[in-house]
Amino acid sequence: MALLEMRGIRKRFGGVEALKGVDFAVEAGEIHALVGENGAGKSTLMKILSGALAPDGGEVWLSGRRLRLGSVQEARRQGIVMVYQELNLAPNLSVAENLSLGRLPLFVDWKRLYTRARILLEELDLGFTPEVPVGVLEVGQQTLVAVAQALSQEARILVFDEATAALSAREAERLFQLVKELRNRGLGIVWISHRLEEVFHLADRVTVLRDGQRVATLPLSGLKPEALVELMVGKREAGRLDLPSPKAH
Repeated sequence: MALLEMRGIRKRFGGVEALKGVDFAVEAGEIHALVGENGAGKSTLMKILSGALAPDGGEVWLSGRRLRLGSVQEARRQGIVMVYQELNLAPNLSVAENLSLGRLPLFVDWKRLYTRARILLEELDLGFTPEVPVGVLEVGQQTLVAVAQALSQEARILVFDEATAALSAREAERLFQLVKELRNRGLGIVWISHRLEEVFHLADRVTVLRDGQRVATLPLSGLKPEALVELMVGKREAGRLDLPSPKAH
């Protein structure tokens, strides 16, 4: 049984059918890439998963239990968390405060808050202290804080949406290392990126969306970049594109 299953997801915006009965599944301990051209339906599918958008049809299941995700808060309570390119962090607050952002009680046990934050940061080997203000960290470090924030909420499914867009090569590589560590811990990871070299470097499987439909779900092992591009854009357009060289896992 897959950790996450989205079954027959449909969504219409006016006269446009954005998702046409899409199935999508993620295993525990898997990095699953979700790719497609702009407008293919990736963002809409993930907004539904994150509780930000209601589907017109279909079901979402987690660990064999059907979910009804009426809000982002409900999705987070179920362990489904998005990490966006534009981070939802408070730069003037400390790392520890950001880890509990939106979940702080009226009366805070600050010693306990910072102790728990320190344990998590050391466990993830992030290289900074819980006392430091998030605003003084580099962008790559802030992304790591966002991941730690998700883990502090006991995330089971982590969705990364173009998470490396603003990162340097060094920062991106540190994020890749952390994502692989989380896979090894049994989390389900969804990786959305237009950079196919990242997909080949990181992912175990890939699902391709085109025109609101799932056209394929395949293991990355042995898949050639040109074959993936052909699935994304169609055979006629694929020959016009520059393709990346796949990297080993």
